[in-house]
Amino acid sequence: QVQLVESGGGLVQAGGSLRLSCAASGRTLSNLAMAWFRQAPGKEREFVAAISWSGGSTRYLDSVKGRFTISRDNAKNTVDLQMNSLQPEDTAVYYCAAKWYFITNVKVQYDYWGQGTQVTVSS
Repeated sequence: QVQLVESGGGLVQAGGSLRLSCAASGRTLSNLAMAWFRQAPGKEREFVAAISWSGGSTRYLDSVKGRFTISRDNAKNTVDLQMNSLQPEDTAVYYCAAKWYFITNVKVQYDYWGQGTQVTVSS
């Protein structure tokens, strides 16, 4: 079993930055692909970014490419999402997720989820 806890959300003005962190417990992050999803009010939960267990492969939602960076530290059992040039449309609850082995942007393939952290971007 894997437990995930997100932190780092908050309120920021448009153009600002936030860094989200996901701490995993229960077992090591080795062999786990990790991802961030987000859900805005009234919308479906959508894929934002993912990183392979080795860190050697990443994927991003087109609208966040060049602005968001996903990274991981397997020794510390953490996965971070650095978010720059934030826009009001980035406002959502951000969720950390994990699955075994292979990277994917498909939500239903993720086995473990955190409780989420709110990110609000004001215009």
